[in-house]
Amino acid sequence: MTHRTGGRILVDNLLAQGCDRIFTVPGESFLAVLDALHDSPEIDLVVCRQEGGVAYMAEADGKMAGRPGIAFVTRGPGATNASVGVHVALQDSTPMILFVGDVARGDRDREGFQEVDFPTFFAPLAKWVGRIEDARRIPEYVARAYSTAMAGRPGPVVLVLPEDMLRDEVEAVDRPKVHPPVQPACAMAMTTLMGLLRDAAAPVAIVGGAGWDRAAAHHFAEFAERTGLPVAAAFRRQDAIANTSPVYAGNLGYGPNPKLVQRVRQADLLLVVGARLGEATTDGYTLVTPDHPDQILVHVHPDPNELGRVYRTDFPICADMREFAELAANWGDELIDFSSGAEAHREWLDWSSAKPREAALDLGRIVMHMRETLPADTVICNGAGNFSGWWHRYWHYAALPSQLAPTNGSMGYGMPAAVAAALRFPDRQIVCVAGDGDFLMNGQELATAVRYGCSLLVLVIDNQSYGTIRMHQEREYPARLSGTDLVNPDFAALARAYGAWSETVERTEDFAAALGRAQAAQGVKLLHLKTDIEIISNATTISKLRERARS
Repeated sequence: MTHRTGGRILVDNLLAQGCDRIFTVPGESFLAVLDALHDSPEIDLVVCRQEGGVAYMAEADGKMAGRPGIAFVTRGPGATNASVGVHVALQDSTPMILFVGDVARGDRDREGFQEVDFPTFFAPLAKWVGRIEDARRIPEYVARAYSTAMAGRPGPVVLVLPEDMLRDEVEAVDRPKVHPPVQPACAMAMTTLMGLLRDAAAPVAIVGGAGWDRAAAHHFAEFAERTGLPVAAAFRRQDAIANTSPVYAGNLGYGPNPKLVQRVRQADLLLVVGARLGEATTDGYTLVTPDHPDQILVHVHPDPNELGRVYRTDFPICADMREFAELAANWGDELIDFSSGAEAHREWLDWSSAKPREAALDLGRIVMHMRETLPADTVICNGAGNFSGWWHRYWHYAALPSQLAPTNGSMGYGMPAAVAAALRFPDRQIVCVAGDGDFLMNGQELATAVRYGCSLLVLVIDNQSYGTIRMHQEREYPARLSGTDLVNPDFAALARAYGAWSETVERTEDFAAALGRAQAAQGVKLLHLKTDIEIISNATTISKLRERARS
């Protein structure tokens, strides 16, 4: 053991846990950490422009890496700005650790400069909130943070760092790299599940969520294809299995295929693997109700606390997603061959093929052209808004990770997530899709993308409105606009000011050539797509909403 500052001990233990990237806005409360990072080239320090962007990037990185994304922010405004990303990590079941610089230990509880009671503030948003009082215990706290963030249902951890503790010079014993505990699938449980499937007439699987990874996706798709089981993706989990799978049935959430909704309603057995069956996936707990009469619910989840938490669970299975899927794929007993998987896939193919609409700029045809032009493993990153519905419906996602989108419906997520994706996968095509209101919540991270030489494409869908709220407004109070109109900048000019390549597109027939020029350009590219507010979603128009309200 050697004497080291708390900041040095902290960085050394992040390295021991395999950390290779940190997202931050610097703060004076963790200068000792920044000083230690000066001598740690193994860690890529990504300096962002606002703490919301920091937390979104760390959350997206945790999604892609399967180990906690790491964020550092300062106290007070820094931490409260970053809380939005912590909430995303909670609802998306993403491993993430937010380190917060804090006031000195002797100044606590005086309402000092930017002081916040962080254990109280973050308690509802994080799996665990800890404060490190003794620099000797930093290795213990870091190892526990990693373990907590990854175990069971993954999620965010917040560690509070008093600034004077980080300057202390002490001796400490570093901890080795931790790995999440693996809950093996039970063979007896699998035998019971197979019996339930053999007795079922119309089963449906709903997949994606906690602990889901590429191996789980591969094995579960293999199992579902062997049995002909229709596989629906939970909300914004459309990359849970490759959409080319002959049993992929589409996604649940907002604006799903009505035929898939009917299939789920008529299912006599629901096999839910990884998903929580949250409000969005279940259309406000109505598509699958908490008591789901006349349906058997088999719920497979890595965290026992989720089993039976909301839903009457007829057969709970606590298991690691990869272990469960692999055991199912290799199950040797005779399996039922359902025809419904292929039927559901054909229905989804028809649903996800855009038909021309009367619009100067038809987003459906634009997505179809992107499907034909961009690589199949393109990563689509988006925040919240009606604009995302066109990609949710018409884009075909490859195997995980190829969709970065917050299940908590958080705006401003797409641009930071695209930066994280471009840094994590520099050889893949990265696309940020953002609405005009959505983009300006974190559009300043264009500066981060340019600074770090990211290669990515940004599509700003501009209808001069908070479109989702306008749609609900027209349903409830037709033609009574209040608070939803926007006055926007020239997004193409804004992008050029940041050093990106850009163009504006206002007609469908101009998009293909513009996309080609964007693809030929280097670095960050932005296409400003101006659309008509009348085409409020991929399924309806404002005129139709008003007609429906009058009838």
